[in-house]
Amino acid sequence: MAIPVLDTLHLAGKEVTADALLTQRKIAEYLVRERQAHYHFTIKGNQRGLLEDVALGFENRQQPDFVQHTPPDHGRVETRKIWTTTELNDYLDFPCVGQAFVIERQFLYKKTGKKSSEVAYGITRRTPEEADPARVLTVNRGHWTIENSCHYILDWTYDEDRSRIRTGYGPENITRMRRFAIGIIKSKKVRSVPRKMRELTRNIRLVFDYLRMTENSCPTHA
Repeated sequence: MAIPVLDTLHLAGKEVTADALLTQRKIAEYLVRERQAHYHFTIKGNQRGLLEDVALGFENRQQPDFVQHTPPDHGRVETRKIWTTTELNDYLDFPCVGQAFVIERQFLYKKTGKKSSEVAYGITRRTPEEADPARVLTVNRGHWTIENSCHYILDWTYDEDRSRIRTGYGPENITRMRRFAIGIIKSKKVRSVPRKMRELTRNIRLVFDYLRMTENSCPTHA
């Protein structure tokens, strides 16, 4: 269903980011050859051969091409390192590769001193002349910022993965309602959507006041 959705958008010259599910040769060909767009794809186990080839190419990586430090947020400090290469372009069994990359994220939790890390592999249509390591890292982070801003709330605040609504159009409709609620709260420019949801839960009066849905809460006009 990805291509019919993309057909409705103006993509020429734009960069389309996607997680591993949509890292497909057909979609890459469509974006580059039919829509004159660029792709930025994450690679995981569903493309096992591609993942193994890219991982092998970065197996002996040395100094990163770019390092980014994030100020403490939610009690942790995050450091991101990225390595990029064009040496795999002709070797990889994937169309129109401009460069491959690996990103290593390191986390330091200030309260406990605990450290953790994770590694992500990917490919992009953009060449090094079009996107240096800093830009590739920025695009990658931007994708997950969008992903987390909605899906994290659905997964953790609504606990959607354990929902028992499974028949008919129930799952689709309830997800739309949840996304609608998230969108309304975000439109108010709140700092934390989950916190605001907890404040409003089970209090109809507060909801009406927050959304200005009654005469008492709506501003009067002369």
